[in-house]
Amino acid sequence: MATEEQEMRKIIHIDMDCFYAAIEQRDFPELRGKPIAVGGSSRRGVLCTASYEAREYGCRSAMPVFKAMELCPQLIIVPTRFDVYQSVSAQIRAIFGRFANEIEPLSLDEAYLDVSHWSTSGSSIASEIRRQIYEETGLTASAGVAPNKLLAKIASDLNKPNGQFVIQPEEVEGFMRDLPVSKLWGVGKRMQEKLERQGIRTCSDMQKLNKIQMAKRFARWGLELYEQCRGIDHRAVTSHRSRKSISKETTFSEDINQVEVLLRVLRDLLVEVRESYEERYLDRKIKSVVVKLKFADFTRTTVERAAVEIDEDLARELLAEGFERGCGKSVRLLGAGVRLADEEGEEQLEIF
Repeated sequence: MATEEQEMRKIIHIDMDCFYAAIEQRDFPELRGKPIAVGGSSRRGVLCTASYEAREYGCRSAMPVFKAMELCPQLIIVPTRFDVYQSVSAQIRAIFGRFANEIEPLSLDEAYLDVSHWSTSGSSIASEIRRQIYEETGLTASAGVAPNKLLAKIASDLNKPNGQFVIQPEEVEGFMRDLPVSKLWGVGKRMQEKLERQGIRTCSDMQKLNKIQMAKRFARWGLELYEQCRGIDHRAVTSHRSRKSISKETTFSEDINQVEVLLRVLRDLLVEVRESYEERYLDRKIKSVVVKLKFADFTRTTVERAAVEIDEDLARELLAEGFERGCGKSVRLLGAGVRLADEEGEEQLEIF
């Protein structure tokens, strides 16, 4: 049964389709219809993203170039152009501003919009946003429309590419029933394996447990999952979020240009971040994962994505993107961290 809050809210999640790769295929017609990957400046590098043609061969983001080439020998590796991607992202964000005051970007290529103030249906608004994006940038976007952020993000992935999926308030209960728990916000590979060991594969499996049982099995996270598996999510779409951070970093005695070395160091940094979090901040929710690189010429870049746990797979993807921004430059410093939701009245602390 839909809650009163769900019946009132209209949330859209917009997710651009293979954003970086799509821009390259748009700007270079000879790449259209071919398997391409963005990033991976050498065979020791990793991919930032892959086109749909490349994904058919199993290529994906954060995959080492040599492995991607084994899967798809005809794969075309394209260098990154982050200045172009940022410019196009700004164009798209300007389109969002025509429809919503509250816009919450998650990255260059996805965002939440709260369109509850419109009398027009969320589906119509999402269609118009996607139409304007295509008309003004030549790129396609997928959308999810739902009563909350959790469901909108899940929905945006159900009719890709260049499509949208709508979950009406009265459809939430039926939609959640057979949904794999892996689709829930914050359920990464490790948590999924833990749930499966307990016989929990779908949301209906999880719904059999009451709040007390969920809290006993999964501690603080259990109460969050109790609501999520029922399609309940009270989080607001917020344009400005004040956050506190936990981070660890290391400066290398010699500059590093091998991604596999950076990945090993990243894993160790995440262990330290996790230990700090578990020692002092278990009562706080994680909002995002952050990776920072300082290059040999002392330029630096920071890559961040929304998350609710210390997700190593996500951190690897962020490292891949950050490394490619360096255009082959060696790395002098590597940092990793998470941002936490601020307690009321708490000042924001800068990460790193």
